[in-house]
Parts: sequence; C-alpha cells; structure tokens
Amino acid sequence: MLALSALALLLAGCGIRPTGVPTDFGGAPSRVPCSLSQPDVVTQTSRGVPVQAFLLCGASLVTVDRSVPVPEGAADAQRRLIVARGLLGQLAAPPSAAEQAAGYTTHVPAGLTVSGPRPKDPEDSLRLSTAPGGLDPYALAQIVCTLSDSAAAEGDGSVVLGGPGDGRLSRYACTDELRSRPGTTKPPSSEVTGS
Repeated sequence: MLALSALALLLAGCGIRPTGVPTDFGGAPSRVPCSLSQPDVVTQTSRGVPVQAFLLCGASLVTVDRSVPVPEGAADAQRRLIVARGLLGQLAAPPSAAEQAAGYTTHVPAGLTVSGPRPKDPEDSLRLSTAPGGLDPYALAQIVCTLSDSAAAEGDGSVVLGGPGDGRLSRYACTDELRSRPGTTKPPSSEVTGS
C-alpha cells in the first residue's frame, strides 16, 4: 500500500507545474496543412483581375488566389467599388471543396454588402451594410486584410471603412499580428473625418 502511494505521488509530480502567471502561446498546433496540394481549378478558370482574399486556416489568416471581373476603362472610384464588392462576395462564399479539405474557413456573413463613400466622406471610403464594430472579430480581420491589400484601397496597407448611414469612418490597417491572431487582435484603427 505504501509503495502504491509513493508511485501515485511520483506520477502526480510529473508534467508541467501550474503557474499563477497568465500565459498565452496562441492556439494549439494543428494537423491541417493550410496549403492546397494543387492549384484550385475553379480559381484558375475564372476571368478577371487577379486578387488575393484572406481566409482562416487554423488560427491565422492565409491568402488564396481569386479574381474579380472589372470592366475595361472603369474609373478609379468605380473600379475600387467593383473590386471591394467582388472581394466581399468571395469572402462570404464558402471555400471551394479543395480549400475546405485543406482546412480553410470564412467568418464573413453572407448578405454583407459594401457601398462607396457618402457625399462628405473621403473618396477612398467604403461603407459596409453592418458597422465594422458589429462584425465578428475574425470576419473584420478577413475584410480589413483583404481590402487593404487590394485595388479597393489606396495601396498603403490600410482601408477606410464605416457602417451604413452617416456613421463614423475609421482607417484600419492589416498587420502581421492581426494576420497571425485574428480572433484576439483588433485591427489598428484611427478615426477619419469627412470633408
């Protein structure tokens, strides 16, 4: 009996000791490869301007190739809005079968729409049908990183977003930390005033 008690104490002492200090080392490792074994045929056969969309895989954002049809000769403001609408549609659509098999998902809700600036908004503004603060953190990270890295924005790694109506606008940036921890990291933002 004494030997069994000693063995139980010895086994209980093995492993990681608890600590009072909070630790956060990110999500658990995943066996999902987060890479497509071959190029997605659906993406390859699409015609249009090549773009990249950010989908979730494991606990981080990963780019996938997409295309958005844009008419030739479209004015800059019109082109920006066409690309933003196309990308938002791509983000809200379920990933292809090959992408799902590789572990890709999306949190962007179906039915979310985007419109151009209101009369007093800066010309590079985009207004979502749901205020950015009301979106799931993963969805907001996907939208910010996808749009800020596209022809829908000014090309400086940020995008100006607002909600419907005359709500306030903010400039959101896509950072390495946001791409690696989209659920727990808020996109850096600063308020934008209209003209």
